[in-house]
Amino acid sequence: MARRRVLFVLLVLVCSLCVLGLMAQALAPGGFGLLDSIILLALATTMPWLAVGFCNGMIGLWLTLFYANPLEKVSPSLCETPQPQPTSLSKTALLLCIRNEVPARLVRNVTLMLESLQANGSMQRFHLYVLSDTADEAWTVKETEAIVMLTERWREQMTITYRRREVNTGFKAGNIKDFCQQWGHDHELAVVLDADSLMSAQALNRLVDTIHRRPEIGILQGLVVGLPSRSAFTRFFQFGMRLGMRSYTLGSAWWQGDCGPYWGHNAAIRLKPFIEHCQLPILKDRRGQSMHVLSHDQLEAVLMRRAGSEVRVLPIEDESFEENPLNLLDFVQRDLRWCAGNMQYLHFLTLPGLQVTSRVQLILAILMFLAGPAWLLGTAAMVALISTAPTLSAVLDLGYLLVALAGLWVLILAPKLVSVFAVVSQADQRKAFGGAGRFGFGVLLETVFSIVISPVLWFSQTLAVLGLLLGKRATWAAQNRDDTSLGWLMATRVFGLHTVFAVLLALPLVFTHPQALPLLALFVGGLWVVIPLAVLSAKLSVGEFFCRNGWLTVPDEVQPCLLIQSLQCALDPLQPAASSTRVGLDSGQ
Repeated sequence: MARRRVLFVLLVLVCSLCVLGLMAQALAPGGFGLLDSIILLALATTMPWLAVGFCNGMIGLWLTLFYANPLEKVSPSLCETPQPQPTSLSKTALLLCIRNEVPARLVRNVTLMLESLQANGSMQRFHLYVLSDTADEAWTVKETEAIVMLTERWREQMTITYRRREVNTGFKAGNIKDFCQQWGHDHELAVVLDADSLMSAQALNRLVDTIHRRPEIGILQGLVVGLPSRSAFTRFFQFGMRLGMRSYTLGSAWWQGDCGPYWGHNAAIRLKPFIEHCQLPILKDRRGQSMHVLSHDQLEAVLMRRAGSEVRVLPIEDESFEENPLNLLDFVQRDLRWCAGNMQYLHFLTLPGLQVTSRVQLILAILMFLAGPAWLLGTAAMVALISTAPTLSAVLDLGYLLVALAGLWVLILAPKLVSVFAVVSQADQRKAFGGAGRFGFGVLLETVFSIVISPVLWFSQTLAVLGLLLGKRATWAAQNRDDTSLGWLMATRVFGLHTVFAVLLALPLVFTHPQALPLLALFVGGLWVVIPLAVLSAKLSVGEFFCRNGWLTVPDEVQPCLLIQSLQCALDPLQPAASSTRVGLDSGQ
């Protein structure tokens, strides 16, 4: 493992230095002034995250193409056939963490999982805890009624415990902490579920049996994929994630090993070390006010590893699902909460006793959201450099610049593209994605979509980071899971500033060097069209058109497992929710 990590660091350094060297050559004709230095510094800030993604993807491709069982190469011990957990041990706790969820949708997902466990004959192994942070009284009444009915139905087969906190102190991490204080010592293991999680009995039992067989593992994370959806935006996102995560997770598991990731749901945890070592501290903001950790999962993973227990990921698709955002607004708002949470990791970089790999993971998590501001700063500096020059050749070597930009986009798209190669090279995989023609067209659509929405995320992250520096704090709210729609007025209000910024950024080139506008479009062009893109990708009719034509198809639509076959609602037209709450940045918590 040490050799793997050294090799991985060398690969990341080589990729980073190659691109930085190309950009330095591109900037050489005009000499190196302040603007050139800003461009290189901004690029250097983005390179670690991009290079890590590229190297993960290439390693994942290598494992997929040259090994019949890649998991055996990554972690041989996880390949062993897990033995069923002895019934003499305490039942595994299923922790379903919810807040302001639509009761009918919640009961539907829980029922499907319980029916899968019933058919598998393994219900007696689990105890379901519904851990509610719902505060609204009207929602609470409906939620309580739904859980009572659920409990009555399954009373003879499974124990179901329902607990509601009136104040969601500590958000989800506080919710689980409360469980640990009340019932944690009654169980050896727990499987953490989000409200939108859906796992088959096979997936649940594999996690539990594997972590039980390996007492050195403190957290075992399962690979999560998106549920099939009729939302156009979700189809774009899930198609890209299905490709990117395949190679990325496999490659990262190869070098991270026992310092793997934890995503906070669809994962098994060993409760004793979790209770003793993974409780999160309360932080202080710049004004001395208390604030709780938002992005708790990766921090809990590094604390678990510090305590001596392994954190592993099972990098195989195993009927473990989640629901993804239904439109661009919901996606951006979820991203901003992650941004606020990851910035809190700055408080923990100097925490004593952390593994080197764990510190690297925290740094990468921070850089992931600093990359957005860096991209925009570097782009703005490049525009200033070009617009103040008499000619492009006076300040840029266009040949080196084009090669450097091509290299950047290769790094950005590599995790998906290597998975595309793996799918195309295998007949069964092509069939699983709807056939070679539909798959190829889907790759083209999703690639264009990714290029377009990337600057939208960068600009949103920049605003979020600036807001945090000014003392704003992130809120935690329930995710919109039903209403795909996004009106023109709302889209303009949310993304209007994005478009104004992009137009103002382009104006200097319009009046000085319009031939450079196509290059600018590669990095901010998405901001010019974000408003119509957000509205159109949220229209249910567009998503249904994609479904009818088999565009952006994922394997669970072509070859659905029994769990997905039972989930007819997920494939039916979505109905607007009676109420939805959104995540944003404001001055309160």
